[in-house]
Formats: sequence, C-alpha cells, structure tokens
Amino acid sequence: MKLSTTARLILACLTTSSLFLLPIHGGANEVTNDPYAGQYDLIDPPQPTSTSDKVEVVELFWYTCPHCYYFDRDYLKDWHEKTPDYVEFIQMPAVFGAKNRWRPLVKAYYVAEALGILNQVHTPLFEAVHDKKPRLRNSVKAVQDFFAQYGVSEEDFTDTYNSFGVEAKMKRARFLTKTYGVRSVPSIIVNGKYRLGGGKRQMIILNYLIEKERQLMGLSKK
Repeated sequence: MKLSTTARLILACLTTSSLFLLPIHGGANEVTNDPYAGQYDLIDPPQPTSTSDKVEVVELFWYTCPHCYYFDRDYLKDWHEKTPDYVEFIQMPAVFGAKNRWRPLVKAYYVAEALGILNQVHTPLFEAVHDKKPRLRNSVKAVQDFFAQYGVSEEDFTDTYNSFGVEAKMKRARFLTKTYGVRSVPSIIVNGKYRLGGGKRQMIILNYLIEKERQLMGLSKK
C-alpha cells in the first residue's frame, strides 16, 4: 500500500518520538543503583576544583548560623579528623550578595587563615558568636577584640582585614556561592559536581559520593 506524503510524515514523527521513550540503560542503571538518588543535587554545569589528584569537599557556612555551628561541632569536626589523604577538605564562608553585614565574620575567617591561626580560632569564633558575644555578628571592633585574645595586634588585624588578599578571597567566596547554586547553609559541595546539606544523614551521603568520585578518578585508598 502506497502512503500519502502526509501519512509518511506522521509515521516519521511517531517513529522519531518513540526513540525518546526507549529506556537508556546506562543512565537508568546509574539512577537505580544509587541508594541516595534524589537526596542531593547535581551542579549544572560542574565547577572546576582546586586539585586534580584528590576528591575535593567544600563546606559553605556562616558563623551566625546555628545549624552550621551544631553541624561543625557534632559531625564535621570529627569527620574531618578522619578524612583519608585522597580527600581535600575546604571550608568557605557563604556570601549572598554584597551586603556589608556579611563582611566582618566572612573576613574574620580569611584573616585567621592569613595569620596562620585558623585552627585555633575557628571553633572559638563559632562559640563566641552563639554563646557569648552576639556583637561579633556585625562589629569589626568586636572581631578585632576577639583576635586580640590570640595575640593579634590591632595593627596586624587591621592591615590583614583590609588587605587585597582577604578582599579577593571574600569576592571569590561570593562568586562560588552563586556558581555552586547554594541557597542555604550549611551546604557541602563534592568535587564541584554534587551539592547537599549538612546533618547526620548527609554525612552518610557525603561519604558515598566521595567513594564514588574516588573510584571514577582511579585514586588509591592508601
């Protein structure tokens, strides 16, 4: 039977459309085999990482966020102490927009990093903000007084706080907060590809994604 031109066009459209309904076995199996599918977000497009020979894990947080404080204290600190050599862990204050009220505590993190005292002051700064001195939330002078407890002179603090390096890192944090698609904290980014929140359940998912990336990168567990 000879088909009319219109009939042939309809048949061609139906045939082409049916291709989109066929199961794509590789992708379907990946989703099916992922026990945590739907419990984390894919970053589109994936973002470059700071290292090519380790699985990069970035936590974005606020010092003023109670959930960030408890997450850091109850889960993240212990996890970080046990991370294997093939994991590169980075913490980064999240910066939403350019409002000045973010600046003192975002800069405090980078001042501590630049002065080499981040490990000493990170947890105490969390504690001071939530348990002792709420003025730290938006007062440069209060942050300066906090650093003085760790032997940082007013001159060293001011010079570092106003330095090009600290300002550049704050701008980079703002850029990455946006490109990672972060809308709340704490947020964890795995190898520039995956975004998840913070909590006990998320630590299990985090370890799963790290192992997934380790295998993809062909990294040794040793």
